[in-house]
Amino acid sequence: MTKTPRIRIPAEVRKYVFQRDRCQCQSCGKTALEANLTIDHIIPLSRGGSNDISNLQTLCLPCNQRKTNHLAPRFRRYFDL
Repeated sequence: MTKTPRIRIPAEVRKYVFQRDRCQCQSCGKTALEANLTIDHIIPLSRGGSNDISNLQTLCLPCNQRKTNHLAPRFRRYFDL
């Protein structure tokens, strides 16, 4: 498995992902008023994930730091990684 190169996520894409996810952490449910929100790769780049918009999600900073380069448990049944 080859690692996908990391690219800077354009502002328009970040805005779209935040809006799509209703400015809410997809792991714990915190909103932008409760926590600092970030963009995260569902399948980490280090595990062959892509920079495609469908592989991006909104996570609060603590959830993103806790996830590191692992696949979130709610997605494990869909991927054999």
